[in-house]
Amino acid sequence: MRDTFRKTGPESALDRFEAEAQGLNELRAAGEIRVPEVIDVGAMNGQAYIDLERLDFEPSKRKVETALGEKLAALHRHTQPEYGWFRDNTIGLTPQHNERSDNWIAFFRQHRLGFQVDLAVRNGFGAEVGELGEQLAKRLPELFDGYTPVASLLHGDLWGGNWGSVGGEPVIFDPAVYYGDRESDIAMTMLFGGFGRAFYDAYASSWPMESGHENRLKLYRLYHVLNHLNLFGRSYLAQAVSLLRELT
Repeated sequence: MRDTFRKTGPESALDRFEAEAQGLNELRAAGEIRVPEVIDVGAMNGQAYIDLERLDFEPSKRKVETALGEKLAALHRHTQPEYGWFRDNTIGLTPQHNERSDNWIAFFRQHRLGFQVDLAVRNGFGAEVGELGEQLAKRLPELFDGYTPVASLLHGDLWGGNWGSVGGEPVIFDPAVYYGDRESDIAMTMLFGGFGRAFYDAYASSWPMESGHENRLKLYRLYHVLNHLNLFGRSYLAQAVSLLRELT
């Protein structure tokens, strides 16, 4: 019998697991970075599950981080004409809407920034978040002046806990896949650590960042900080407000 890794949840998690499986398959089809193979996804006895190829991780080394940077840049060169994806998924446990659009600013304003800001206000994290979010939404065109990102295939949730080393090569998992600005994947790597200088140097050598990326990286980090605020509570409020103030 094949050695597998099973994640389980309530039956209501089936759609989330199906989206994860489809995201892993999308990344796998690109053929740039190893991802765990999806064995099965379904529900049984009131419980949803996803079975994945079991991987034995090892300590990462500099050469593996270099390979990850190069391979991520190659992954980002897989593009589509429109931003978004064919289906919605989740970022953590938060819904992530991926309705396709040919306008990145409009897509990000509605489905990323706006959604998380509105959710934070509904969750009781203060009117200031809503007010600053509205100001930032109006300012988005300034942050993208002279820059129109290609719609790159993204991991979508690439923090340090969602990659590892197996057999001397990088592996990525637990994605929140969609097509969007490649800088958003880089921004997430900077939020919680877990990526060394070798990774960033290798990525930049393969595909350098565009002018003005510093503020856009803050913008994309804000999306994930707001999501953590909505998932885990007030410990992320000060960081969210600080980023909102910096960007408005």
